Amino acid sequence: MMLLRCIRSENLKLRHSLIFPACILIPVIPAVMGTFNYLQNTGLLTEQWYSLWTQHTLFYASFFYAPLIALYCSYLWRLEHLNHNWNVFLTAPVTIPCLYLGKLAVIMKVTLITQLWVGTLYLFSGKIIGLPGLCPARICFWLLRGTLAAAAIGTVQLLLSMLIRSFSLPIGIALIGSILGMLLSNKGLGYFWPYSLMTMGMNSNKSEDTLGGNMLPFLLSTLVFFLAFYLAAVRSLKTRDVHA
Repeated sequence: MMLLRCIRSENLKLRHSLIFPACILIPVIPAVMGTFNYLQNTGLLTEQWYSLWTQHTLFYASFFYAPLIALYCSYLWRLEHLNHNWNVFLTAPVTIPCLYLGKLAVIMKVTLITQLWVGTLYLFSGKIIGLPGLCPARICFWLLRGTLAAAAIGTVQLLLSMLIRSFSLPIGIALIGSILGMLLSNKGLGYFWPYSLMTMGMNSNKSEDTLGGNMLPFLLSTLVFFLAFYLAAVRSLKTRDVHA
């Protein structure tokens, strides 16, 4: 199957790379910041596990999550931007959609690993500071929603990293997009900005579910952004000069 061949090819690029150390080490930063912030405000943050979640996601979902995905995307396009590797990429005996979806599948795999690690850090932090029992089950659901939102961000960032030769510029765009996403979601406009979907899905800095259990608008918005940027990327690849 062509798609599986593309996924295997993209997976090879991750061998001996710094992607996996990044997805393990970088989430430690917001976990430490969030835990410290919680401990400094226990008089105000009285909902224990939920309060700890608000502090972890305040930093992670708003400032680290999208830039991490952007980092993964920039790395996967790096080889194509070197020398004349676009020729090899575009003349591969597979379809353009499979080439793009192969990259996206690998991005989602690494993102899932990142999210599982974020959940582990959250649980570990809670036990270290003495919170009782285990974290609420709905936290796992919020992590899953945040992972679904990554499908939309992954298509956006893959398109940006494909069009922009710079490794760091798409990461900077993701950071700005995340900050705007946080502001727009607070104003009730999150469904109209792809980067807001991460903060909404993760229930960032909230102890009560901001989606109110209504997943349909969230899923529809994620699907629309995914399809829009996926189709834009495939169209761009189909019209790209093989001698680029």
